[in-house]
This record gives sequence, structure tokens and C-alpha cells, in this order.
Amino acid sequence: MTNVPLRGRWAQGLQPRCFLWVIKDRLAASERPGGFARNHRRIRRQEELIWLHQRGFTKIVSLLDSPHNLHAYRQAGLAFEHLPLGRRDQLTERLPAVYLRLATLLTDPAERILVHHEEFSELVLGVLAGYLWAARFVDDGPRAVLLMERLSGRELGAGGRAVVAAALESGWRAPG
Repeated sequence: MTNVPLRGRWAQGLQPRCFLWVIKDRLAASERPGGFARNHRRIRRQEELIWLHQRGFTKIVSLLDSPHNLHAYRQAGLAFEHLPLGRRDQLTERLPAVYLRLATLLTDPAERILVHHEEFSELVLGVLAGYLWAARFVDDGPRAVLLMERLSGRELGAGGRAVVAAALESGWRAPG
């Protein structure tokens, strides 16, 4: 990860903001390592990447439209995938590719994945709730929303529910 041996707090890194296990020890989510927009700090990003590396994360999946942070993941020795979500009106066509890739990655029991967007928002929660439906962890959209609300401790508003609706409309589900 780095050429200089790290000690103390640096050796342990810093947990990414809004970190959440969606599937325990397999699939997690957070805001973009280092923070979002003006709040983004390079040092914090490095601390968070150390934390992810130390905890055995094998892949970071960026849902951002831009390539922000990808160079930092490469430098930190963390594998990554860039799966841009696009605009809200493109979700129905783009979510199946995201869900297929996550499902494929998670067939390997050694994979430990972090998914992020710029902020940990209803968009991310909606994408993940849609994944729970698409991967057949739940049978319908309302159960996916309820499960994500319970996991995150946050209510999914209209924006998050619209993402789940786009997932359902896309029709993609893992074989099962």
C-alpha cells in the first residue's frame, strides 16, 4: 500500500463516512472515500483507503459518472470497477449492468466489495435496495425498501423509491 511503514492511527486508517454493511462481510457502501465535492480531502481519502485495505476489501465499485478517485485506488493497490449510473432517466437501462456485475463479483466468496457514489444519499440506498430485489434477497420492491431502511436507519424518500422503481422496471434479476 505504501513504502513507509505506518504506525499508530495511520496504520489502522479511518472508516469511510456513512459506512454500511449491506451483506455482512461481503458488500458495503459509503460516501466517496475522502468525502464529497468541496469537503473532499486527500489525506482523509488516504486514511480511508488504508482502512479498506486493512479490512480486506478486494474491490471498490464507483457509481460516479466521473473518474474521481480511480487513480487513488490504483495507487493504493485496491482493485476497482467504474460503473457510472448516468442521469436519473438512464437508471432503468444502466442498473442491470451494475446488478449483473455485483452479482458476478459476489459469486466469489473471497470478494469484499465497497460501493460508493459521491454522497451516501437516497441514490445509493435506492441502488442497493434495488440490488437486494434483483439478487433475490427479497421478493418485491416494498420489502427491498423496508430492508434498506432498517439496515441504514434512514427512511427512503421519493428519490430512493424512484431508483427502486427503476430497478423493478428494468426487470433484471439474478438467475434463481
